[in-house]
Amino acid sequence: MLLTQHLELARCPHCRIDHPNLSSANFLVGNQGAAGLTTTDHLGQNKRLWKVYTCSRCGGAVTAAATLYSNGSIDDVSEIYPAPIQVDEALPPTAKEYLTQAINSLHAPAGSVMLCASAVDAMLKAKSYTSGSLYTRINKAAADHLITEGMKEWAHEVRLDANDQRHADEAATLPTTADAQRSIEFAQALGQFLFVLPAQVARGRASAQATSTT
Repeated sequence: MLLTQHLELARCPHCRIDHPNLSSANFLVGNQGAAGLTTTDHLGQNKRLWKVYTCSRCGGAVTAAATLYSNGSIDDVSEIYPAPIQVDEALPPTAKEYLTQAINSLHAPAGSVMLCASAVDAMLKAKSYTSGSLYTRINKAAADHLITEGMKEWAHEVRLDANDQRHADEAATLPTTADAQRSIEFAQALGQFLFVLPAQVARGRASAQATSTT
């Protein structure tokens, strides 16, 4: 990916729109007259060219950087802030797909929350918690020490009330983008706790054992 006039990302890190129009902001800074900001570390090394891009849909700003060499050439983009969200491959396939769709649906908060609930549901089912409501199974997982009490309380604090929305409960208010973001954060944390960290531990132990036998 090159640091050109338009940043080619699959989705906007802010609104998650597909194939966003991320255009470079127009300002000139730096010792080579490049459009952007040139920086180095305290030793004058690690020279980078930074550009700020804005999404034409949500107005969110995205900062990208690439290494700038002494001959004026510029490397591929090496840093992007906010970084694009990636769903870990260690999650069960169904949960991974639901969570990916939830993240990509932030512009439609009600749908995003329902997809988050489906992702959490799939994670619990992968751990053999299949009976009862979603919150009942979360409570059972905490009672069985599969998850912590803090995670159980967190689950009850975020909006995973997909059932209210499906049945158009008049007393249930529609979720906001902030509600959807909090639901996504919980689903990501649950996935980390139940699947990603155990997978990392297993890989680390396997690597250590392989090293000890050589």
